[in-house]
Formats: sequence, structure tokens, C-alpha cells
Amino acid sequence: MELLILDLNEKNNPIFQNNDCQNLFEIYKDYYPKVGYHLPWVGYFIKRDHEIVGCCGFVSKPDNNKVEIAYGTFLPNENQGIASFGCKELIEIVKKIDPKLIVWAKTAPESNASTRILTKNGFVFNGIVQDHEIGDAWEWILKS
Repeated sequence: MELLILDLNEKNNPIFQNNDCQNLFEIYKDYYPKVGYHLPWVGYFIKRDHEIVGCCGFVSKPDNNKVEIAYGTFLPNENQGIASFGCKELIEIVKKIDPKLIVWAKTAPESNASTRILTKNGFVFNGIVQDHEIGDAWEWILKS
């Protein structure tokens, strides 16, 4: 598997023609102008063989020595380690760029696939935070 930068100029590339990819292009069309496009702190597609099977990325560039990550798998490809791969790759990007950054993530306030991915990748539960979409959320911090 590999990461491909979610570059709005690539919207018409044949590999990105499925609905999941096109939906992400629509979201990021408004999102990048809001948070900025600061490599490497951007969105990524996850490619396996010749197909885009998921996505991951940084919610924004680092702020207050912290950077938030997010990841997901497109429905037909769940339970195949794709989101785990995305999470691990984002951690590697942070380690290469600035290993002193605190890597964190938010999840729904319940045990689920996302909390298992974070735990497997070295994150620990750090308390409740507010999220504009889900309200109370669990905050996870990568152990240093």
C-alpha cells in the first residue's frame, strides 16, 4: 500500500473516479481554503495495488506543538488493515518532519474499530474533548 497526496488538481485522474474519491475531492475543495494546503499536513488517499481503498490525513497543520490525524477505509475494504496502515504512515510522516510534535486523534466516545487502530499504533486515551460533529469525543495521544 502507499499514500497519494489528495491534490485537487488530480480530480480527473482515472484512478480517482470512484464515488468515494470524488466525494473527498468535493469536501477538500472547501476544506483546503479553510485550513490551508501545507505539505505534508494535507489529506492522502490510500492506494492498494491499482485501487484507492481509503484515506487519511492531518486535520490541519500543527498547532501548539500538536497535530491531529484522521483516517478511514472505503466500505468495501473494511477490516483489511487499510485504516491501520494510514494511521501508521501519518505517524511516520510526523516522526520524519518533527518528532517532538504530539500526535493526537478523536473518536466517537465508544470502543470501536478506530479506537482499536489507535491502541495498536501506540495511542492512549487522554479524556473527553468537544468535536463540532459528534459532541463529546474521546481524545487519544500517541505515547512518545
